[in-house]
Amino acid sequence: MPAIRRSFPVVLGAAALAALLAGCGAGGDGSGGAPPAGAPGGAAPTEAVPTVARDDALAAMVPQQVASDGVLQFGVDASYAPNEFTAPDGTTIIGMDVDLGTAIAQKFGLKPQFENTQFSGIIAGVEAGRYEIAMSSFSITPERTPVVDMVSYFVAGTSIAVAQGNPQNVNPDDLCGLNVGVQAGTVQVEDLAARNEKCAAEGKPAIQVTELQAQSDVNLALAANRIVAMLADSPVVAYAADTTDGAIEELGDAYDTAPYGAALPKGQGQYAEAVRGAIQALIDDGTYAAILEKWNVSDGAIPTSEIRS
Repeated sequence: MPAIRRSFPVVLGAAALAALLAGCGAGGDGSGGAPPAGAPGGAAPTEAVPTVARDDALAAMVPQQVASDGVLQFGVDASYAPNEFTAPDGTTIIGMDVDLGTAIAQKFGLKPQFENTQFSGIIAGVEAGRYEIAMSSFSITPERTPVVDMVSYFVAGTSIAVAQGNPQNVNPDDLCGLNVGVQAGTVQVEDLAARNEKCAAEGKPAIQVTELQAQSDVNLALAANRIVAMLADSPVVAYAADTTDGAIEELGDAYDTAPYGAALPKGQGQYAEAVRGAIQALIDDGTYAAILEKWNVSDGAIPTSEIRS
């Protein structure tokens, strides 16, 4: 499923630029909003989510090879604020996915461990057994479910951002001939490929795609005017727009809304059902709502978690 990103030709203050470069990942619905609650100037919220009690029935469904070391190993690309990104200390990984992943691990009586890596390699890492679960804003797509099981936990769409006031008159329905940035491995790459087919069919110049490994690098390219626009998941674009002192704005409405899914290796018995059960329990007891409210992404909430395989 396709998606997009954003751009802005302005000079940012040091604090605003740092906030922008700290954040962004890969998925897509207008679920973003203002900076997280209690986060003046776009700083990360500091309130802790209450510790979740172990659920023995769910824990018993987790494969022994996953639970034996007491750790649940997550693969994430910590460049996608507010979903997963690094704290001001430059090391600690925080965000909506991190809080939710932590709560899932606690349901299993396990300690969460988050490994920061390139987004484009995470699914392969799950397949190879390097990660026991991946939560990094993965849209559930027909291309991903044949290789990993996915358990839904959120919905998001694709948004486009431009400089405040759209001084270059970017048309969200016609990006032909423009230099547009995107993170490698995301659904937004497919979006731009589809758009380029349309450009060719209409005899228009191709979109000049700048594909970078980290969303933070796409943000930097935008800040340095090396690209005209950027495509990314709607919560990410909204967060960036709200943490850059009005330097950029979202262009039009989010589109291609789709669920995010936790990615799991196939052939692991009841593991996917354990994760689904943990997410559903967190939805039912209010922990899930508290996490989304903390990061100001409550519009992306779902009522029921499902397994897609």
